[in-house]
Amino acid sequence: MDIPRHWQLHRLDLKRDLGELEPFLVGGVEDLAQRARLRGARHRQGFVLGPDGRPDPRVNACLTSAKWRNLGRETEKDYSYSLVVWLNFLHILGAQWWEATEDHAEEFLFWRVTDPANGERIQTNSFSRDLAGLKKFYRWVGRKYGIANPFEDFDAPPIARRSNVKWFDPAGFARWLALGIRGMDLDGRPDQWWRGRNEQRDTAFCQGLYGNGLRVAEWASVVIPELPHYDRRRHYYAGHLADACAKKGYGHPYWTPQSAMRGVLSYMEGPRAAAVRRAQQAGRYERVQDRRTVLATHGTDAVTLERPGGGTEKWLWNDVGKLTRLRLFRRTEQGLEPVALWLNEDGLPRVWTGWEHTFKAANERIEALGLEGFVCSAHMLRHSCALKWYSIGKLVRAAQLGHLGEEERADFREEFGSTWHLVQTMLGHRSVETTKEVYLEPFRILDVEVLLAHAEGFPVAAFMADVFANHPRVRTDPLAAIR
Repeated sequence: MDIPRHWQLHRLDLKRDLGELEPFLVGGVEDLAQRARLRGARHRQGFVLGPDGRPDPRVNACLTSAKWRNLGRETEKDYSYSLVVWLNFLHILGAQWWEATEDHAEEFLFWRVTDPANGERIQTNSFSRDLAGLKKFYRWVGRKYGIANPFEDFDAPPIARRSNVKWFDPAGFARWLALGIRGMDLDGRPDQWWRGRNEQRDTAFCQGLYGNGLRVAEWASVVIPELPHYDRRRHYYAGHLADACAKKGYGHPYWTPQSAMRGVLSYMEGPRAAAVRRAQQAGRYERVQDRRTVLATHGTDAVTLERPGGGTEKWLWNDVGKLTRLRLFRRTEQGLEPVALWLNEDGLPRVWTGWEHTFKAANERIEALGLEGFVCSAHMLRHSCALKWYSIGKLVRAAQLGHLGEEERADFREEFGSTWHLVQTMLGHRSVETTKEVYLEPFRILDVEVLLAHAEGFPVAAFMADVFANHPRVRTDPLAAIR
């Protein structure tokens, strides 16, 4: 029997035969299934197999514990992965996880973040995720089995986040969008060699990110019933990000500009509707596993679903997670239709990780056009949204407060808050310090008088292009200077 020689993470699939694991198990499938049932394991529950092919009962007891199960879905996956990386690191050193010391923890940090021999080094902020997961694991097994925690007094290295943050000003974003997503050439004309098929969808998605500042997984999780009613008299549309879809479960209000909302509606009425019709004609939706049927929606707040075994249940959208949203369908006169907003060409809901390919392809196209280094990521648009709103906030405040003395300005800020707090609210940060330290570093190099000089008339795009023209990490239109 071919036994694996390293720790492996698997997921229980309680809806199918576990016989496929037979070659990897000492003790047989029935032994594993019995252990799973006795320990209250659930579908897609993680478990590990050791280098000898046997499940480790103490490790798996933690992975099936209420403490581990209550983690958010993405956090549970991240922590489980970090644990297996740690177990394999110790295995290479010939050490057992229950005998690991602080010296092992220090070596792990060096190997994971710094060691030149490790071709898969990670950033310190990613190591912080490893550290959080391993501390949680050892706290649990420590209480249960009396095992010492090698990470108990271990502090992660400082997170150097600002060095990785980059921004677009409005002109830079418009140029990136035109070249990478919409298929224009360097002269601003349609490229005859362009073969993009999803530019309307991708344009709407990117404009939304730049406008509302959501994270990519958050914006990708929004469903049609959560969209506000369109009114052309409104300049911004308020939405609410569900706790179940937000980072660390912290849902918050967000605002999408009218221009971005128009793009969303045009996508819904055009490419999305066409993709739905093709999928309906192919019977694709009928074959979706674990499909849930939406019977009714109640404004933007709640949804009534059909129970798998019959009957109904009502949920707040705030409590419906990202993966569940991908399986929700409603019945129309034409047949089933997803309630997910963003769809692939085949009409099926687009998983948020798929947007990484969109940005990668756009950056590669721009590089092929000859513009090296003019790249964008989804999170960069969030940074750029923060920078734009700080600019707007400063300009508005300058107009409101320009006639006041310093003491009067201080009174105003004390009563209504600073521009930092405005952007904190826009981005949904819990701490205003996160907003200050990470997203808006360029403004630390500016004198307030420069902002005040540009206040009249609120020329945001021109103002930002001028002020940040020479900032090393703010991307503006690279073609503007040669026109």
